[in-house]
Amino acid sequence: MLKLKRCGDFMNTKKKGIILLLISIFIIFTSLVFFIIGLNSNYLVTDLIWRIILTILILAILLLIYSIFLLVRFRYLPSFKKVKVIVFSSLIGIYALGCSSFLFILYGPNDTFRTWLITTAMATMNHQYYCQWFYSEDTINSVLGENYVVDSNESTDPSLITFDKTEVYANEYERAVLEHDEGQLYKIIEFEVNGCDAYLAVVYDASKIRVGVSKWLGRSGQYIYDMAEEQGAVLAINGGGFYDPNYNSNGANPLGITIADGKIITDYAYSSNNGGLIGFDQDNKLVLLANATTEDALNAGIRDGVTMGPFLIVNGQMADIRGNGGWGYAARTAIGQRSDGIVLMLVVDSNEFRTKGASIRDLAEIMERYGAINAANLDGGTSSAMVVNNELINDPIDSTLSHRTRGIPTIFKVVP
Repeated sequence: MLKLKRCGDFMNTKKKGIILLLISIFIIFTSLVFFIIGLNSNYLVTDLIWRIILTILILAILLLIYSIFLLVRFRYLPSFKKVKVIVFSSLIGIYALGCSSFLFILYGPNDTFRTWLITTAMATMNHQYYCQWFYSEDTINSVLGENYVVDSNESTDPSLITFDKTEVYANEYERAVLEHDEGQLYKIIEFEVNGCDAYLAVVYDASKIRVGVSKWLGRSGQYIYDMAEEQGAVLAINGGGFYDPNYNSNGANPLGITIADGKIITDYAYSSNNGGLIGFDQDNKLVLLANATTEDALNAGIRDGVTMGPFLIVNGQMADIRGNGGWGYAARTAIGQRSDGIVLMLVVDSNEFRTKGASIRDLAEIMERYGAINAANLDGGTSSAMVVNNELINDPIDSTLSHRTRGIPTIFKVVP
């Protein structure tokens, strides 16, 4: 009887040792994840929570030592119920590997993911916490300090738009733009950017381009396809940026100055270091005005314009873009004009998880490739959309990963 009792105690101790070992490893790696996150940012893990996690981590390490002691004491090799031991050990191993990989991606020597996350998140209105969870303000500022567009404060020179036509194709991109049927108002060129679909609308008559505004301006934005249909547009892209005091992203209030058919729609201060007024003057030339006031816009003869940025190309000179430009990778929209007057409207989709898309540098290089001498970034993300003949031809994805766009306050539209 005594021998059986000792055998039972031995088995119970072995089982106890294994269970404590697995539990301690699970707690250690879980605590370690939040402990290291807390070392790098107190946004998700506050100082108080960090101290509690540190205590739990220490206790878990002691528990691990105790469980190892139990197993070593009885010289245990996992022989009883081997299937259970192997399954649970494998799961814990996978979990530990996952935690380690997660921390390595966040804080390892390769800063690719760190740069992508910080620049992409900080370029949004409502999702900056995605990077603030994991990185301190100093780290965020350091990354943004390496990825930005240098503000030149330069505005366009309309005299560079000559409307001179040429039949000489310098390259395949020139041919793609210039080859079109007589009297054709626009054409769509499709290609890919970083594995994501891109649509370039080539508009041959800039006089047909206008700014459209939501019929509920100040209260709510409007879907681009509804605006396009109601306002008789055969082609439309989303326009300028917007802000919402209540952070509900309903597209009610355009940023800065908005002008439609020569009428001042909005006149708000624009505090961004990059960009400004993006619009067409009475001569159908795309004008980019940095730090513009309403008076500046009127003096420049702007008939239709919105506010956004950064400017990508000014007077044939690409912006000085450091790193990826500081806006990360996402769905993007841009507008530009060639010296022959042809207007380029670009929309780039993101992927289904919103982890890809175009950077500011990508936009500038595409616009330059197709001959733009002036170009600017417009609102992006879920707003990025292109409508052709009342049909949304690209695939916007919102923050819930649903395939849909959102209400916006302004559009650039082509009216026949």
